[in-house]
Amino acid sequence: MLKLLSRFVTLVLAVVGLIALAAGGYFVSGGINSKQQPSVIETTVARRLRTAVIPDRAKKLTNPVTMTPDVLQAGMAHFADHCASCHANDGSADTEMGRGLYPKVPDMRQAPTQSLSDGELFYIIENGVRLTGMPAWGTGTREGADASWTLVHFIRHLPKITEEEIEQMKGMNPKSPDEWREEEEARRFLDGDTPKGPPAPTHKHGG
Repeated sequence: MLKLLSRFVTLVLAVVGLIALAAGGYFVSGGINSKQQPSVIETTVARRLRTAVIPDRAKKLTNPVTMTPDVLQAGMAHFADHCASCHANDGSADTEMGRGLYPKVPDMRQAPTQSLSDGELFYIIENGVRLTGMPAWGTGTREGADASWTLVHFIRHLPKITEEEIEQMKGMNPKSPDEWREEEEARRFLDGDTPKGPPAPTHKHGG
């Protein structure tokens, strides 16, 4: 009996070792290249692990924020300001940042995201996803939790977002330093201000 158990344990360890070697070989073959697309197996395993590690109590949470037009507008503004740089205004992840991350940013309009419960979406927003580009946004406050639940409402709206809403969100997206500079130059031009040259030196060298 002891020999049989020993053989079984040895076999299990051998299988685990082979799987680990195969996984290691797969990752080594790809190097550190984040441009490659994850394999079907890798994507499937990652999604199942994500679901498995979210506590059951979190999965069963219901959204305490009532959906209203004002809540949808607040969720839209929050998403445009905090999330769109990776996820895009329409949730497609078709952004410079989203395309460059690995694992790839999901298209939030599709089933892998939309099939998650409200509690699962809330948990991911609050706690992030380790070893990905998804940060934890939770602040530990009631206001922060309400903001995350508001985002859940907007994520549910993404599959039916309109072109008008996407255009509206463009005005809510964070601006780059170049965009701020262009706006400031345009404002000065319209106000009749002329750019000033560099300040004159306040001391002389060699004196």
